[in-house]
Amino acid sequence: MLTMSGMARTADTQKEPYMNSKALAIGGIVVVGAALAIGGAVTASTGGDDNETPITGDALTRASAVALEHLGEGRVTETEVGDEDSYYEVEVRLDDGREVDVQLDEQFNVVSANPDTPDKNDND
Repeated sequence: MLTMSGMARTADTQKEPYMNSKALAIGGIVVVGAALAIGGAVTASTGGDDNETPITGDALTRASAVALEHLGEGRVTETEVGDEDSYYEVEVRLDDGREVDVQLDEQFNVVSANPDTPDKNDND
């Protein structure tokens, strides 16, 4: 549209770049938020210590099932391969909030199941 001075009106064309940058900013916030949420969930479910290697794949499925069957309740909160006590460690939070470390050998046999006692270096 032309104004009285003969110059094209620019309000409509200036609005579009603003809308695009606003949409990009919102999209970026959503992506960052999703990445943080996923990262937190993975950390919570696979282990919090940088030196721990989490159990993955079919071994994770099998170790989790054995630990939960052994205890009869709860949910897996952390896992570790090559634990100092056994080949696999599966940490389970029981329905009453207590945590139990279930130790498994390489064939997924239960070696022990003990209440998790946080050490002084643990941030939990």
